[in-house]
Amino acid sequence: MKHALLARILIYLQRKETPLRVIDTHAGIGLYDLTADEAERTGEWVEGVGRLQELFSPQVEEILAPYRQAIAEVQARHGKTIYPGSPGIVRELLRRQDRGVFVELHPADYEVLNEAFNEVSNLKVMHLNGWTALHSLIPPKEKRGLVLIDPPYEKTGELERLGTELLTALKKWPTGVYAGWYPIKDVASVDAVAARLNEESSRPGLRLELYVDDPRDPSRLNGSGLFVINPPWSLKDEAEILLPALAERLSRSGFGAYRCEAFGPPA
Repeated sequence: MKHALLARILIYLQRKETPLRVIDTHAGIGLYDLTADEAERTGEWVEGVGRLQELFSPQVEEILAPYRQAIAEVQARHGKTIYPGSPGIVRELLRRQDRGVFVELHPADYEVLNEAFNEVSNLKVMHLNGWTALHSLIPPKEKRGLVLIDPPYEKTGELERLGTELLTALKKWPTGVYAGWYPIKDVASVDAVAARLNEESSRPGLRLELYVDDPRDPSRLNGSGLFVINPPWSLKDEAEILLPALAERLSRSGFGAYRCEAFGPPA
C-alpha cells in the first residue's frame, strides 16, 4: 500500500515540469533481498507482495502501473529476488531535474544505503536522525515535493510523535506534501492522532488505511496506514479503487477492509 501510493503521489507531482524534491526521513537500506535469511525466516513477503503477481482488474492495474514499473526496473538492475524499499521506488521514478534525499540513522543501514544510492547524481544519502532531518531539510529550494516519514515504531509514543511532527513541519512548509506511515494494532490510538490532525491541521489531508486482519485484536499487526497532508486531488479517488482490491487480495483469515477519509479543512 505504502509504495503504491507513494508512486501515485510522485506521478501526480511530476505533471508539472518544474523540479521537485523527495525527502525520505527514515529510509532503511533501500533494497531488500527476498531470499535473505530474515526474509526467508519471517516469510512476510509471501503474504504481501508475493500475492500481487496475479494481475488485478484493468482499472486497478492502471493505478498500480508506476509501482510495478519501478519494481521491474529495480529487478532488472539488481536481480529478480530484490524488492525496493521507498528509496528504490523513488530512485526509479525521479526525473533528471528532480532531487531525492534519503536519511538513515542506523550506522550499518546507512552504509548499505549510501553504497547503493549516493553515487546517483540526483540523490543524496545522509547519516542523520530522521526527525531532525524532517525539520532541517524543509522547505527545499525547489519549493515543491514530498516528505515521506516512516519511523521504525520501536519506541513508545512514536505514533503520537508522528502527529506532532507533521503539524510542526506543516507550519514551516505549508505547501509541501507529507506522507506519514504507521502500523495498525490498536485502532483507538490511531483514531486519537487522526482526531488531532483533523482539529489542528491547517491543510487538507487523507487518512488511508489497509486492514488485512480483524483490528479488534490489538495484540497483532492488523494493517497499516498513511496520513497524507496536501494530497494530490486525484489520490482519494485512486485510493477508493486500489485499497479495496488490496484488502481483498491480501486479507488473512478472510478479513480485509480499508479506510479512506478526509481530515482537516476542505481541499
